[in-house]
Amino acid sequence: METENAYKRKKQPELVRRALLDQAARITLEQGLSKVTFQAVADAVGVTKGGVMHHFTTKNALVMEVFHDAMKKFESEVDAAMAKDVVSYGAFTRAYINATISLGEKGQQEFNSQATLYVLMLGDRELRKLWAEWSNAQLKKHAATDNTETLCMVRLVADGIWLSDFSGINISDKKSIRERLIKTTYPEND
Repeated sequence: METENAYKRKKQPELVRRALLDQAARITLEQGLSKVTFQAVADAVGVTKGGVMHHFTTKNALVMEVFHDAMKKFESEVDAAMAKDVVSYGAFTRAYINATISLGEKGQQEFNSQATLYVLMLGDRELRKLWAEWSNAQLKKHAATDNTETLCMVRLVADGIWLSDFSGINISDKKSIRERLIKTTYPEND
């Protein structure tokens, strides 16, 4: 019986690429961006360093792709929540709150993707600029429904709650706070 090895298996570049992104995101969260190296990602996925370099020519290219992947997931979550919302006023802000404040009901992968986005954005000026561009485009796109001082404050509070979670600061009743923020986003409460 012949032992199957990586060279004889059917190549599945999209699955490998996905695994590389997922492991780079995991390493970023668990150990910090400085620990994301081609070798660390290769070891985590079970491929060679050259296998990582086949998909990403530089560490920056890998980090950028992890960021863009997390952005797509975050934006998809926001868009899906908005599509289900029957009240247009404040819909973006409600979706943003729900995508930002985790109560543990989300799968770990979704939370990791969102957390990875923030960790990368907080640690890199270029990524902060991309985050600001996305945020500003969303605010412009939803100006008719979400451009009030109150809704702005609510989004900033949601960001603060996320940062508290990330930093390990305990919030006694996060669910109640989130519900109160959501309630504030309806027109009769603004």
